[in-house]
Amino acid sequence: MNILSQTPLVPKDRQRLWFAALIALPGLYLLVFLILPFFGLVRISLYPGERSIGAEGFSPMQFRLLLSDSTFFSVLIETLGLGVAVSAICAVLGFPVGYSLARLPAKKRRWRLIAVVLPMTLSLVVVVFGWLVVLGRSGLINDILLAVGIVESPVRMVFNHASVIFVLVQQFLPFMILSVMGVVSQIDTVLEEASANLGANRLTTFRRVIIPIAAPGITSGMLLVFILTISAFITPRLVGGNRVQMIGAMIYEQIMVLLNWPLGAAMSIILLVMTILLLTSIRGANIIMRNVGR
Repeated sequence: MNILSQTPLVPKDRQRLWFAALIALPGLYLLVFLILPFFGLVRISLYPGERSIGAEGFSPMQFRLLLSDSTFFSVLIETLGLGVAVSAICAVLGFPVGYSLARLPAKKRRWRLIAVVLPMTLSLVVVVFGWLVVLGRSGLINDILLAVGIVESPVRMVFNHASVIFVLVQQFLPFMILSVMGVVSQIDTVLEEASANLGANRLTTFRRVIIPIAAPGITSGMLLVFILTISAFITPRLVGGNRVQMIGAMIYEQIMVLLNWPLGAAMSIILLVMTILLLTSIRGANIIMRNVGR
């Protein structure tokens, strides 16, 4: 049969072929670099011993060991607490900045937006070591305090929870600002003008109009910061030292230092499951509140 005499593809069939071709490469990428490694992680977590090379069999021994370990639970609770603290602080600091950026003209917003995004382009290790220099016993802040006479001896500002929270907030605050800016920029300013015409002051407008509409962006930003915080290990390791234990640093130590891949994989699975349960519960609560509001 002559190929030229065949029926040409209709537009819908052509669109489906284009769509399949467009998603084939990203789908293959996700399969190779995300889905298959995840199942490999699950398989490693079910090895019965401390080594994954040459190991055989299936056993929940790693999970039993972790679930019966009070130290692991204390570190897990500490990690979740730090995640909540950092995400809450980022929400309080990031909302005014994101709102102001969304309300600026495009020309004025450009340079301020560059200032917000620029720290994200720097290497995380460089940023952490920079803060160690600033917050160290012989760092810039201690030098200023000593010169002014506020303190008589250097103050220890690192290797504690406050310093870890401070540095994590600095690292993840741009994510919160961008999330808020994206949703506030879609809110029509006519709503604020209408609220003011009805006699509402600025605070009431924020509380009754802006914040409820911007709630999806605030929630998304807080969840993003929370996930980034509980999975961080470089900042807690360098800034917090041995005084601040987080699950990311424990996983790194088990896999890279002790070479106990099954136990580290089991920690990763538990952290992933808890994160999914938390996100699901927050999403369910948002749906319930939205239905109640209707």
